[in-house]
Amino acid sequence: MTSLPSLLGGLDPTSDRAVFRQIADQLREAIDRGRFKEGEKLPSEAELVEHYGVSRMTVRNSFSILQGEGLVHAEHGKGVFVRPRPPVRRLASDRFARRHREQGKSAFIVEADAAGSHPKVDSLEVKEEKASQDVSTRLGSVRRVLARRRRYLLDGRPVEFATSYLPLDIARGTQIAEPNPGPGGIYARLEELGHQLDHFEEEIRARMPSPTEVKTLQLASGVPVIHLIRTAFDTAGRAVEVCDTVMAADAYVLSYQLPAT
Repeated sequence: MTSLPSLLGGLDPTSDRAVFRQIADQLREAIDRGRFKEGEKLPSEAELVEHYGVSRMTVRNSFSILQGEGLVHAEHGKGVFVRPRPPVRRLASDRFARRHREQGKSAFIVEADAAGSHPKVDSLEVKEEKASQDVSTRLGSVRRVLARRRRYLLDGRPVEFATSYLPLDIARGTQIAEPNPGPGGIYARLEELGHQLDHFEEEIRARMPSPTEVKTLQLASGVPVIHLIRTAFDTAGRAVEVCDTVMAADAYVLSYQLPAT
């Protein structure tokens, strides 16, 4: 292992920044510069105590900062490790292209293929329910909807969960109401039912997760989520689906192509 003095600097006794924050700054910089790779174990408490000449509690406070930022995770009895952060690139201008549906691929499978990952859907629930005020407004004042809730995994890791809401007059009694909607997903079925998709509108914001979202996505401390609400419109201008999606922010890179004119 490379010696600590070559990986980490020393403390600045003239700084008014707390010692544990200085140590956290140096560890963070070392991670950002790739001196500690994803999945690699950080120096132990004992090693950092010796290197900096501080107490174990000071080192633990430094680790706590990095854990709160989602940069590292602790494994009991093993140490503190740099968290893997594999990005999934969402191609916003491409993932809902009709050619993918014609090939029998849903948007999530398209994303997984682009990332070279193995996709899986679990925790699937399909039921009719009363529409919330927001969903009702987005769908044109409908009262009840078919809701499809599912959690998505990539290579066994939960990365997002989503709920699609569809008007009952469109979805009831169709394959959309089945657990497996078939090749191409619900958008392919909508088009087969005569609702050719014209465009999508998306609203995106970043926020800290709720306790339920932390549990569902198995998020490390300090990791935010991306909250995306998408509305699909057919060529007649009708809103035919609202999809409410929460994504682990450390699992995605949002990529967009924007026209210059």
